[in-house]
Amino acid sequence: MAPSTLAPRRARRAAAPLAAVLLALPLAACSGSDEPGEESADPAEVMAAAKATFDETSGVRITLSTDDLSEGVDGLLRAEGVGTHDPAFDGSIVVRYAGIEPTVPVVAVDGTVYAQVPLTIGWSEVDPAEYGAPDPAGLMDPETGFSSLLVETEGLEQGDRVRGGTDNRDILTTYSGTVAGDVVSGIIPSATGEFDATYTVSDDDELRSMELTGDFYGAGSMTYAISFADYGTEPTITAPE
Repeated sequence: MAPSTLAPRRARRAAAPLAAVLLALPLAACSGSDEPGEESADPAEVMAAAKATFDETSGVRITLSTDDLSEGVDGLLRAEGVGTHDPAFDGSIVVRYAGIEPTVPVVAVDGTVYAQVPLTIGWSEVDPAEYGAPDPAGLMDPETGFSSLLVETEGLEQGDRVRGGTDNRDILTTYSGTVAGDVVSGIIPSATGEFDATYTVSDDDELRSMELTGDFYGAGSMTYAISFADYGTEPTITAPE
């Protein structure tokens, strides 16, 4: 009886460590594939690649916002729409002007900005600089728009690598540095001084977000947060009737 009882116990004791190893293998493989890792790259090369991707895409969805605009200061609060390299833009902006904050549909094409100005009928040609806002089509300009900041930022440092995007399928890396106000003024015309800039770039060289902190309206430091999505969109944007 004794030999027949001891043998299975030994077998079970031997099998237990083996089973633990086999179970651990797929877990280790999964955890390794899910982690962004600690890869590093030359930040200047990353910025140059992200600029090229932005400049070459047919279009991109842009969302810009701030919660920092001081009371009593006129300026741009939010903007959302699609920009192309025609250049053109179709979307809406929210500006604070003369104490009101209307949401204004905007189309910019062929060097002209059209808006549905509150208390008026139809579309009107406007100068967005009067409202502290840029020509939205100019945001796509390789020389003065969003992508120009990437290669003009100094002291670039790589930050965290995290998962994000749709279903966390993308690996995103943050980069930070400083950029001069005369460069940022292509985005917000009243920018002066030096700005802290933070960018998020995907592993396929897409600029996904940008934060700019500094003096935009002569009223102290504030932050604009900008996000980019839908690379490759191909809208048809024409002047309104």
